[in-house]
Amino acid sequence: MQKLMSRMRAAMEKYDMIEDGDRVAVGISGGKDSLALLVCLAEMRRFYPKRYEVVALTLDMGFENGGDWEQIRKLCAQYNVEYTVKQTELSKVIFEYRKESNPCSLCAKMRRGSLHDAAKELGCNKLALGHHLDDAAETFMMNLLSGGRIDCFRPLTYLSRKDIFVIRPMVLAREGAVASVADRLQLPVQKSGCPMDGHSEREKMKQLLNTLETEYPHLREKIIGALERGNIAGWGEIPVGQNEDT
Repeated sequence: MQKLMSRMRAAMEKYDMIEDGDRVAVGISGGKDSLALLVCLAEMRRFYPKRYEVVALTLDMGFENGGDWEQIRKLCAQYNVEYTVKQTELSKVIFEYRKESNPCSLCAKMRRGSLHDAAKELGCNKLALGHHLDDAAETFMMNLLSGGRIDCFRPLTYLSRKDIFVIRPMVLAREGAVASVADRLQLPVQKSGCPMDGHSEREKMKQLLNTLETEYPHLREKIIGALERGNIAGWGEIPVGQNEDT
């Protein structure tokens, strides 16, 4: 856990993710990444030089095989974190009404918008998401191979239309470090009810990078290094005034 918090602190300080008095909503999907982020941010309140609050927020997508939010509620109580579950019908909109052939893009956009709104309703000025270094490398590859763009999500983004910052404190940490924390603490990881789980474009990129790394060691870290040196999507410096689509 110390290793993960160290990498998180490095990212938080490099990109000025946290300021005194922040109220941070952690988006909780039930997966290992968001739960590890929640626990680490809750623990870091004890020693981080800037004082901040943490609340946890789950969007229930409405899948038939939904998560066991009660176990997460108990985890939040253990770490003295307020927990809110917001019920939605996003799964019906995407898979039944819209019947999207490529549902992941629409799902991500709708989920982000709902998270931003829910975080604001809770009085939060920042929303923390559980993306790690591996996610960033995969996103870069997806944009390059599928969209022909040199781009990635940003470590820190200000959404002017919603007046909220989106932060990703784990962007300098490898997925293995995140998984180790989830396993060691026996976090109540929930299996995704999404029918696309394990069959998405992101999963293809993960497998492709695994294959490429047998020939090109540390490729994921090299991709992040290139993003930083090229200051792509604000990775090389604090991205002041940059916005994302909501």
